[in-house]
Amino acid sequence: MQRRKFIGRAALASLAGIIGADIVYGSKMAENYVPLALQDPDPFKLFNKDKEMVVLNDKPWNMEAQAHLLDDKVTPNKYIFVRNNGLIPEEIDVKNWTLTIDGESVKQKKTYTLEELKSKFKHHTYQLTLECGGNGRSEFDPPAKGNQWTVGAVYCASWTGVRLRDVLEDVGIKDDAVYFGYHAADIHLSRDPGKEPISRGAPMAKAMQDETLLAFKMNGEDIPLAHGYPLRVIAGGWPASVSGKWLQRISIRNIVHDGTKMTGTAYRVPCKPVAPGEKVADEDMCIIESMPVKSLITYPKSGATIPEGKKLTVRGHAWAGELEVAKMEYSIDFGSTWKPCKLEKPANRLAWQHFSAQVEFPQQGYYEVWARATDSNGFSQPMLLPGWNPKGYLNNACHRIAVKVA
Repeated sequence: MQRRKFIGRAALASLAGIIGADIVYGSKMAENYVPLALQDPDPFKLFNKDKEMVVLNDKPWNMEAQAHLLDDKVTPNKYIFVRNNGLIPEEIDVKNWTLTIDGESVKQKKTYTLEELKSKFKHHTYQLTLECGGNGRSEFDPPAKGNQWTVGAVYCASWTGVRLRDVLEDVGIKDDAVYFGYHAADIHLSRDPGKEPISRGAPMAKAMQDETLLAFKMNGEDIPLAHGYPLRVIAGGWPASVSGKWLQRISIRNIVHDGTKMTGTAYRVPCKPVAPGEKVADEDMCIIESMPVKSLITYPKSGATIPEGKKLTVRGHAWAGELEVAKMEYSIDFGSTWKPCKLEKPANRLAWQHFSAQVEFPQQGYYEVWARATDSNGFSQPMLLPGWNPKGYLNNACHRIAVKVA
């Protein structure tokens, strides 16, 4: 029999540091054994995602859809992008889950159980668009740091919950309240319990909107763990980072919330245009609020081939932050001319809108179909990349697909 080799002390200490806890019987591990905590899980099974989703990062988990996966009017879980700043909570005790409302500008600190929230306040359901502030970051030049999202960090799901406004009115809010900030159960990458991975928020005007929810259902079912189970904020039309997951506490502030990722360059852009690569002082950065007008072609998949003389059905979605999309157009000549698309009204405020068009091509060859949305204030998507910013936010350039007519 071969003698079994055991892991050495130095290697054991290194593994324990990565895992974040002592490996109690680590001295009995075989030298070539990899602890389960360090074995790569299958994110598609872990999060119930389609195999065509694209993994951008695993520490923390971040994955996006491809454009053609987002063809549903209401996005199913298997195509919803995952964006985490820390580690997903490891233990969820739903029976004892509570939400505390506190801060300088509450008349009283108050704590609700999850069941109290569900039973005391009226339930509301809305389709709401959530888009990562960095969606499209991969196109910036010089490159911007962060996950290199292409176009798939956006979705529109049906959310059910209670209005944040109703809960705040029950608590009592002082006249000096200007902002809310959320605090959650996710774990900092360092596993330091004194650090929050992210703690963002929004002005009180956003908190008091009808559509700003404390949600506990997504698409009619319990919210999946990766998307904030059992309770999260949903603030449609703003960067998805405002919609905090695994919600445990909301602070009502008499100042702009100063939690993690509310300062510096995080979810901020230069208040005035800057040259590509230019350094920008913190005081010259403005917080991203309503997302800009944007659209996405979801059918057909880029690279489609169609027979000569046949019309191509094109469809997709458009959204405009707090506004409504007023006009949708397409171009097959690289933006030289534009033709109208059929545009549907949103299911409710802050839901994306669906568009379609029957596209004709004059002859055989290679084409690109470009999509351009215009919002209710008259602002249209730029044909190419908009103004550069240090973190690669707010890329709302026209989406385009390749088509070959043969």
